[in-house]
Amino acid sequence: MHGSSAVAFLCLSLAALHPLDAQETKPKKAREKARAETPRTALVASDTSGLDSLTAPAALKARSIGPATMGGRVAAIAMHPTDPWTYYVGLGTGGIMKTADNGGTFQGVFQDEPVAAIGALAVSPADPKIVWAGTGEANDRNSSSWGDGVYRSTDEGKSWTNVGLRQSKTIADVIPHPTDPNTAWVAAVGDLWTPNAERGCYKTTDAGKSWKLVLGAAAPFNDRVGCGEMVIDPGNPDVLYAALYARRRFPWRFISGVNATDGKDLGGIYKSSDGGGTWKKLTAGLPGRTQRVGLAVHAKNPQVVYAIVQSDEGGTSSIDDGHSKAGGVFRSENGGESWTRMSTLNPRPFYFSKIRVDPANDQLIYVLGYALHVSEDGGKTWREDRFKNVHPDNHALEIDPRWPKRLLLGTDGGLYQSVDGGGGWEFQNRFAGGEFYRINVDMSQPYRICGGLQDNTNWVGPSRTYTKDGIQNGDWIQIGGGDGSYCVFDPADSNIVYAESQQGFIFRFGLLHGQEKSIKPEPTEGSPTFRYHWNSPLIQSVHDPKVMYYGADRVFRLTDRGRSWQQISEDLSTRDLTRMTAVGSGAEEFGVVYTLAESPVKQGLLWAGTDDGKVWKTENDGGSWTDLTASLPAAVKGVWISRIEASHHDPLVAYVAVDGHRSGKYTPWLLRTADGGKSWQNIAASLPEGEPVKVAREDPKNPSLLFAGTEFGLWASVDRGGRWFKVGKLPTVAVDDILIHSRDHDLLAATHGRSIYVVDDIRPLQELTPQVRRKPAHLFPVRPALGRYLLPGWGEWSGTAVFKGENPPEGALITFWVGRYSGDEVKIAITNSKDQPVANLTAPGTPGLNRVSWNLKPSKDLLIEYGGEGPDKFVPAGEYTVSLNYGDVTEKQTLRVDIAPGIETR
Repeated sequence: MHGSSAVAFLCLSLAALHPLDAQETKPKKAREKARAETPRTALVASDTSGLDSLTAPAALKARSIGPATMGGRVAAIAMHPTDPWTYYVGLGTGGIMKTADNGGTFQGVFQDEPVAAIGALAVSPADPKIVWAGTGEANDRNSSSWGDGVYRSTDEGKSWTNVGLRQSKTIADVIPHPTDPNTAWVAAVGDLWTPNAERGCYKTTDAGKSWKLVLGAAAPFNDRVGCGEMVIDPGNPDVLYAALYARRRFPWRFISGVNATDGKDLGGIYKSSDGGGTWKKLTAGLPGRTQRVGLAVHAKNPQVVYAIVQSDEGGTSSIDDGHSKAGGVFRSENGGESWTRMSTLNPRPFYFSKIRVDPANDQLIYVLGYALHVSEDGGKTWREDRFKNVHPDNHALEIDPRWPKRLLLGTDGGLYQSVDGGGGWEFQNRFAGGEFYRINVDMSQPYRICGGLQDNTNWVGPSRTYTKDGIQNGDWIQIGGGDGSYCVFDPADSNIVYAESQQGFIFRFGLLHGQEKSIKPEPTEGSPTFRYHWNSPLIQSVHDPKVMYYGADRVFRLTDRGRSWQQISEDLSTRDLTRMTAVGSGAEEFGVVYTLAESPVKQGLLWAGTDDGKVWKTENDGGSWTDLTASLPAAVKGVWISRIEASHHDPLVAYVAVDGHRSGKYTPWLLRTADGGKSWQNIAASLPEGEPVKVAREDPKNPSLLFAGTEFGLWASVDRGGRWFKVGKLPTVAVDDILIHSRDHDLLAATHGRSIYVVDDIRPLQELTPQVRRKPAHLFPVRPALGRYLLPGWGEWSGTAVFKGENPPEGALITFWVGRYSGDEVKIAITNSKDQPVANLTAPGTPGLNRVSWNLKPSKDLLIEYGGEGPDKFVPAGEYTVSLNYGDVTEKQTLRVDIAPGIETR
């Protein structure tokens, strides 16, 4: 390949796709009427020209831009038993990261599997090459994702095999046998949202080929009671402790313990002395009406066992009260035969309930909560150590048995390490694990991105930098909020950002001066309250840049930079008073507008969807609203409306993403209407079962090109949903938001677990018509390119322990289609306005979409090796011709090259 330094090669293969609908000549209304009356399968064109020779579907590779400066929720940590510098980090919704250099660098080692949520991790003491992973986060949160059982790796995480319990949904613990690599015990909590049978404590003796339920509740409660925690006596693997736990989350509330089992007290702590063959419930000194329980066994003296117990005996406690009336911290000094209550401490148990004991000192114990609580007298007294800027909300703590002052702490904000027992902490912000809810962009050059994350506020950062250091954590600006969400750049001044945090706390922030101003609509004293969701929708009008729309239980129209607001709807929910308000953090606020969309082609046309299953539209900017709920398919009645997308091309067309997992429905639904909401068709039928759709976008240029973000990935369709293919080569992760930049045509994906990804210049997908695919080869228009040198930064001297988000390839992206392989190379020649050659590039004739990048410098074959002007100078600014030659096909496009001011060119 000529000029190898100038060329980067990417390939897109689209074998499994059906083509776009053929070019239509009917008037728009007639076309949509015909589609509305036609079965969904008729929307898929039969022209498959150009697809026969393609291989498995793939996509233009997205670049990970991070950031890593704000981490995501760490749910599990596992240390290597013999190598102190190797450990594994399980992300709540982002797979598994591994480090082999004590956190200097991390690699994703569980990112191509079908699921992404991790609940448990363990390295086998018998064979450290064996790593066990339990999928499905066990932290009971509204945003917790689910898994598909237990995975086992025999090569230190390089590859994984699903070894069973696929229907368990959530695994809280995996306990490997200390000397037998084929034996392990698993705590399966079960589906968070609906009853399911695969719950309880399981054991395998054949590396997961078969599993035996060794502890669980009797019918009819076996589908509600799971195993929430397991620990093993490190000196005697026949001795196990387990906690049974019943729980169920609804969109509007959370229940556990006796509230989930018809008043039956079925939870509690159990002990086995024969490897799980038989179990005894431990009760002496322990309260009844138990819910979530955390356990710890002291390594040096296994007769010492600790438990943190949630109990409703004597009454319950509020979210702000970190103490229990009957539960708290308990200690046993006789292997659980009797217990002594040491403390009432029990912070927010459904979210935490973890206790750890120092392996060398049975008086030094840790309780995980908002803070890390530490006791040095066996739990009698506590200090709350936020430990010098450690993120709150602690979920995982590993104590190095070789050096107990070394701690690894997993929080809602990422991973921390201490080597002095918590006196100081290092934030290991070297992997992108951010849990983004929503993103937006401005029109800067290069454009900036704003976004909000779970428990990590709102941020603004660049889509690219001009430094060899890439996009670093320091390039991002934190603008405030708690759990960040929607954000909007002011179109008149993009240094003004409007951002939203949980429960409707919307504010205006100045990037240049840092001033923050609340603009949340509030009722007058004595009036009914407005109900806001955790992620209240905030959108900017495409017709009037001075207007924003904001959703609560009703819709507001904001003007004058948010200083003024007007209510433009009544309560749009079902108004079911029994499901509207729950005490706590506000995450269970229900019966609200969850999604808003404005038609780009018809002013005044707005769509609204609620979390309790209602869909509305107004055609007069809120003057009146039409309830479209009755026209929805029966299967989605009352199910969460996750997102609405109004068509960029036809006011009668809209898309509704329905996410039913909170109702125990995991079918992917993406509904399309072509008649303004009178009828709907599910166009997500070819998406994998069990992968609900969270968000959908219609391409602004091509109405047949759609994108969908699901619980496990980013998908695209070139035939309006007839067939879907994965795009971007993202790791398996939930995609919560998708955006297409109107000027640059980049596709951005906000993931809930691996931060932000960018697919540069998707115009080839926009223009991939059946006519193009029937051609032997086709060259797509080339986006204008800017020549400028990258600033050196700290470059190779910055070390490896630095996160660097990816910048796009430098220069011009040249994308082409190959319809069939002929044995020839693809040759690309670039000439100037005088028809003089300036660069020659080649690429394999791989069928599908292909891309090379030209660095705006002459290719090596056109340079004089000695005595020339030097290979590092750019060509002059101007118009260039890009010619593609493949077999008998020659195609040409014009490329505009700009050079940054002050740069000397050839």
